[in-house]
Amino acid sequence: MDLRPVGRFAPTPSGRMHLGNVFAALMAWLSVRSRGGEMVLRMEDLDTQRTSGEFARVLREDLSWLGLDYDRETPPQSQRSSVYDEYFEKLREKGLIYPCYCTRSQLHGVNAPHLSDGTYVYPGTCRSLTEAQRAAFGRAPAWRVMVPDRVWELTDLVQGPYALNLARQCGDMVMRRADGVYVYQLAVTVDDGEAGVTDVVRGMDLLSSAPRQMYLQELFGFPHPAYAHVPMLLAPDGRRLSKRDRDLDLGELRKRVTPEALIGTLAFAAGLIDQSTPISARELAGEFRWDKVKGESIYLDCEGL
Repeated sequence: MDLRPVGRFAPTPSGRMHLGNVFAALMAWLSVRSRGGEMVLRMEDLDTQRTSGEFARVLREDLSWLGLDYDRETPPQSQRSSVYDEYFEKLREKGLIYPCYCTRSQLHGVNAPHLSDGTYVYPGTCRSLTEAQRAAFGRAPAWRVMVPDRVWELTDLVQGPYALNLARQCGDMVMRRADGVYVYQLAVTVDDGEAGVTDVVRGMDLLSSAPRQMYLQELFGFPHPAYAHVPMLLAPDGRRLSKRDRDLDLGELRKRVTPEALIGTLAFAAGLIDQSTPISARELAGEFRWDKVKGESIYLDCEGL
């Protein structure tokens, strides 16, 4: 049995990679390469209106420029609907899914239950509808999976202990939209499970997705991976770096910096090295330890790049 760690980088090919993408890719790569593990690339292109094969091609080329190689690429999500169908049916067989007719305005309305951060908790409005009530809507539903009143706990390699009660802090989760497209939580759980991923490294903004996916992993019979949710990269004014910041995407950065200089800047900001000096990804792998990585958001002054 192959006990090597398996990591993955799973970008959305909707534009050029920006610094936040590069940072997540670098940390995922270091996590497995520092231990002689395997790296998997997967294109998360569920939203076919925003993604394209050309963006995917450029993304692969940018990874090569950075020196972040991978051992295999799994099929993109847009080609895996039939696979997701099989797992959706497993939920149906368990009696855990039901149609939901709630509109977006109803879900986000002022009378809907919300947590202190403004996210809504689905109250189970459609869980007990009769067949006659369902038929009266006259439109295609989304489909939700029932969640138990239970706390899922994990110890994130960067953020530390984290816990979430799905019933009280999330509510029954959408698995398939009304247009038939499967949602991120189901697709990612299936993709990671079937690829044998043992290390999930991604941005801190996705930390609350871990308990959601742990629940689905249990339903589908997949083991729980180790999680590492890396800090977000912020501009000095606190603004999150994103694809809207065109001066910080790789198309522009590659015109003025070397991959070693870029990696050195990110490694220093994360706490992996003591000074900002050019370094290759391969050299940095020998310096990598999760206990060096900062947990809080990183404010990055990019004027020098």
